[in-house]
Amino acid sequence: MGAAPAHRADTAARASATLPDTKEERAARLSLLAEEVRTCQKCPLHEGRTHTVFSRGDPSSEVVFVGEGPGAEEDLQGQPFVGAAGQLLDKMIAAMGYHRDEVYICNIVKCRPPKNRKPEPAEMAACSPYLTAQLALIKPKVIVALGATAVQGLIGTSEGITKLRGTWKLYKGSIPIMPTFHPAYLLRQPSAKREVWSDLKEVMRHLGKSAPDRG
Repeated sequence: MGAAPAHRADTAARASATLPDTKEERAARLSLLAEEVRTCQKCPLHEGRTHTVFSRGDPSSEVVFVGEGPGAEEDLQGQPFVGAAGQLLDKMIAAMGYHRDEVYICNIVKCRPPKNRKPEPAEMAACSPYLTAQLALIKPKVIVALGATAVQGLIGTSEGITKLRGTWKLYKGSIPIMPTFHPAYLLRQPSAKREVWSDLKEVMRHLGKSAPDRG
């Protein structure tokens, strides 16, 4: 792989250099960023992709959910969390009182790793400017990090999610992060749903929303 073309090398940085004043301008800048992602060849993941997977949802949302990377269904459709784990995530979002399109959802990496493996550090590093630009434009009040890889990509820690979950972290010194289990883990371990709901209730309390008790 060669170096990125000079005219594209700093697009992600420029996208968020001056924060937009309107929802329309924010959406326009995110659209330009998504277009750059579609042609990205910064790491080997581009070689096996069907589609890049940039985001779904409302770029003006107060909550951003960050996952690990696209799976097979996401690669085919070009949207994050559309498979079985995505359906469970939508139920989690609904339980918080949001419609699935009222939050913003993205991943650490924008292309599917082979066989859904964990993204390698170099792949995460290559993709990180895109996520940084996304979050700078959206300026959410809270980030929900879904799984250990999401937390690692956001703040660099290598601790396991069992230790991390339920404890507030901070993204770039300003945005609270709530780490919790990835929905794919919940499909394998349904008993962990109670812990995730506890984490999501903390998010709701932080946002000043009511958090009804549920199992």
